[in-house]
Amino acid sequence: MANALTNDMTVGSPIKHIIKFTIPLLIGNIFQVLYNMVDTIIVGRTISVEALAAVGAAGAITFLIVGFALGFTNGLSIIVAQRFGANDMDGVRRSVGTGLILAAMASVVLTAVSMLSARSLLQFMHTPDNIINDLYNYIIVIYAGIVFQVFYNYISCVIRALGDSRTPLYFLLISSIINIILDLVFILNFHMGVAGAGLATIIAQAISGLLCLLYVGKKFPELHLKKSDFKWDSKFSLRHLGLAVPMAFQMSVTAIGVMIVQAVLNSFGSTVIAGYTAANKIEQLVSQPQISFGVTMATFVGQNYGAMREKRIREGVNKCALLVLGFTVIIVALVLIFSRQIAGIFIDSGTSGDLRESVTLYTQNYFYVAGVFYFALGLLFVYRNSLQGMGNSGIVLCGSAVELIARIVLSLVLANTLTGMFGEFYGYLGVCASGPIAWLSACTLFMISYFIKVKKLPEVFEKQRQFKEYDKSAAIE
Repeated sequence: MANALTNDMTVGSPIKHIIKFTIPLLIGNIFQVLYNMVDTIIVGRTISVEALAAVGAAGAITFLIVGFALGFTNGLSIIVAQRFGANDMDGVRRSVGTGLILAAMASVVLTAVSMLSARSLLQFMHTPDNIINDLYNYIIVIYAGIVFQVFYNYISCVIRALGDSRTPLYFLLISSIINIILDLVFILNFHMGVAGAGLATIIAQAISGLLCLLYVGKKFPELHLKKSDFKWDSKFSLRHLGLAVPMAFQMSVTAIGVMIVQAVLNSFGSTVIAGYTAANKIEQLVSQPQISFGVTMATFVGQNYGAMREKRIREGVNKCALLVLGFTVIIVALVLIFSRQIAGIFIDSGTSGDLRESVTLYTQNYFYVAGVFYFALGLLFVYRNSLQGMGNSGIVLCGSAVELIARIVLSLVLANTLTGMFGEFYGYLGVCASGPIAWLSACTLFMISYFIKVKKLPEVFEKQRQFKEYDKSAAIE
């Protein structure tokens, strides 16, 4: 039903499919984080600690909009995976056409809203005066290129929905190389500061998205769309929005929590922000195995849900959870042993010894607090994405709300309480604990919801089979 590049996950060994799909995805995700880290490293080592803090603080506010866009495109691709699993290629093309229309509409709205609200959000977050201008210059460039991020991510999501995780990897590698080269050119040669880092990222994503589109046009004939595939169908569009909007808000809800945490951190000053930034960049790298297996489960479960393979869903999720727990043991060991050495990469060797030691200390202590919760983070990705693959976007949004409330309440309460009782350093540790405890809260909800949902799958699939048989009979008559 498809060419050699696609991967039908409804037959064969589930664990082999999961590993085979995850490896290219993991490599691609690591490269993506690495080239984002290059932005941070180059900024921190060639400009200043304040510039490092600015790029770090930008992560929270840019994730509010960019995260919404990523969640939206991921949600649009779920029906593609389900239709592919059901061997309905006409449905796949109709879904892709509808998704492209909705993605274009979302890009326009997100670009306008983000660029108009950028300065106000920075002021709302009490951004320190010594980094607010650098921060604004960086995020305004990122926001101007949202359309390229949406375009590239949607095409990548569609390809992955067909079981191909290798093709997006190739273009992500190209994007990484372009980004690193442009970082050096814009910052070192053109002296564009942090805005140069943002511009390098946007140009790299635009080129990668264009190359990806050209490749798909040549190698994926099943994705050659006709005019009829773009025909507007309100009911079909609402089905896509019913999955995409909750996933988008789930990402934005997480971003709001991150913004609140960042606002609390901003009150501690640029040194604390720089240490927390380095810790988050390291965390983004070492958590990629967990994230990659989670993305895999959305496609695996989506295809098998479309094919009504309940036992394969159970087997795949159970084995993937065990794999993730195994990787988590390695992750925890790495961050606890090497976090101090890795943190030094982000700081210019010419920085004063006391300042360098302070930034490193804040980075290291983040992992002492967060490390014990990485098991919850890994399972959160597995069960949340499995629920998404089954189309249960409502519970995913509820889980995100639980995570948001826990993160906000804990960051404010722990920061204020511990700072008042023991001093600023312990207040910082309280902020570090707020996110991990929120992971545990959301993970618990997702696990309970998954086991309830999967228990009901035989009944759900039986009703779907009866409906199909009735539909066929009616068509014959």
